[in-house]
Amino acid sequence: MARSKSIAARKHRKILKEARGFKQTRRRRVKTAKESLLHAGQYAYHGRKLRKRDLRRLWIVRLNAACRENGLKYSEFIAKLKEAKVEIDRKILADIAIKEPEIFSKIVAKINGGRN
Repeated sequence: MARSKSIAARKHRKILKEARGFKQTRRRRVKTAKESLLHAGQYAYHGRKLRKRDLRRLWIVRLNAACRENGLKYSEFIAKLKEAKVEIDRKILADIAIKEPEIFSKIVAKINGGRN
């Protein structure tokens, strides 16, 4: 009859495989590797939330810079967008401002009532 290998060894192998790339005992010892993986997961989860925050901040900075080139403040620009019921989000507006500045100028002129 064939010898059966322990389930614990299989679990340990799985943990150590996931811990590849870690340094020193975090890669070699099951207990520390397991703990490191748990923390890594928490950091990754939190990082995904932070990325959304950071990107929104970047879009706002870019929009503010583009708006000021067209003689408007960011807050005034957003207020006038809402007033004109334009439903383009900050991501798309920031992209337009960077890649197509003349189109962005037209958007600003349109919501500014022709004044630029």
